[in-house]
Amino acid sequence: MSEINKVVLAYSGGLDTSVILKWLEDVYSCEVVTFTADIGQGEEVEPARAKAEAIGIKEIYIEDLREEFARDYVFPMFRANAVYEGEYLLGTSIARPLIAKRLIEIANETGAQAISHGATGKGNDQVRFELGAYALRPDIHIIAPWREWDLNSRQSLLDYAEKHGIPVEMKKGKKSPYSMDANSLHISYEGDILEDPWAEPEESMWRWSVSPEKAPDQPTYVELSYVKGDIVAIDGVPHTPAEVMEKLNQLGGDNGVGRSDIVENRYVGMKSRGCYETPAGTIMLKAHRAMESLTLDREVAHLKDELMPRYATLIYNGYWWSPERKMLQVMIDDSQLTVNGKVRVKLYKGNVAIVGRASETDSLFDESIATFEDDGGAYNQKDAEGFIKLNALRMRIAAKKG
Repeated sequence: MSEINKVVLAYSGGLDTSVILKWLEDVYSCEVVTFTADIGQGEEVEPARAKAEAIGIKEIYIEDLREEFARDYVFPMFRANAVYEGEYLLGTSIARPLIAKRLIEIANETGAQAISHGATGKGNDQVRFELGAYALRPDIHIIAPWREWDLNSRQSLLDYAEKHGIPVEMKKGKKSPYSMDANSLHISYEGDILEDPWAEPEESMWRWSVSPEKAPDQPTYVELSYVKGDIVAIDGVPHTPAEVMEKLNQLGGDNGVGRSDIVENRYVGMKSRGCYETPAGTIMLKAHRAMESLTLDREVAHLKDELMPRYATLIYNGYWWSPERKMLQVMIDDSQLTVNGKVRVKLYKGNVAIVGRASETDSLFDESIATFEDDGGAYNQKDAEGFIKLNALRMRIAAKKG
């Protein structure tokens, strides 16, 4: 502990991290630098500055990382069509490597020997933060209070805050019983009745989307323009990556799109039930696959699909900064050079339907060959006979032996 004079804390200003801040000062007798990031969680982050100042923090970092998050993390992930265990669009997972990177960069800027976070010892986030941190600065010291202290309940945190004069802002009205995490890609819900996998989520839980039953009776059509696998415009209007996600979250949420209820396998070994709202991500995944269906070579598309579960697992488990993820990203990004064009999407009562796709420069769809009408000799159907017999040869030999 004597070697740690300064720590960079991932600080939200809430109860947990406010207690952690004071605990770090007391237990480690060190100076604390706070870092608060806006990654599109929909809550004001600036009040964290006032809270940190009131506690006496001298070095305070408040940063708007929405564009960097969308451009350098979410968009590259969606080029890969990444889905964990068939359902989870990795909303929490993909935010952690950016936060880990900034923690390390701030530690380097301020001369800190350690970083600290509020992730518990039961979850995936501790792994994600720390694997990222070690990959970027191998000598960094990491302090994870939830693995060290004996403050194991909300009441014990409140008692600690009262004892040490830590201001706790009690929210007016009914407090959500769920543990939630939000950014511009998703909002997640865990805890309370969701700990019973049989219990249906309460309708009042959802924050971003209307229920499909209450969504408009008329569909919403959206046209998405792609350049090298990334959405660059919506309905012909150019948007930055963060603006794309904000707009699609609004359109998807208005139409009941993006809800999911999942039991997933955490990296630390346990199963966990969580609910997610990912309107923009749900639209982006469906539309991107439609754009690729028109512009990617068959074997390239199939190889991407084979590698996708590995890529998704790497992100889920916290290996964004690993050499294998970087290697896969180079391959994925190269495959996107021809993924250019437009996709027309219909949003209706929780559903995302593809109703059109076009590419003036990179479409591999040849109507003269695919047509059911006279193709003028573009495709010789007699060639199929030899193709089939050659592919059946091994099975015919085996059948004779049987």
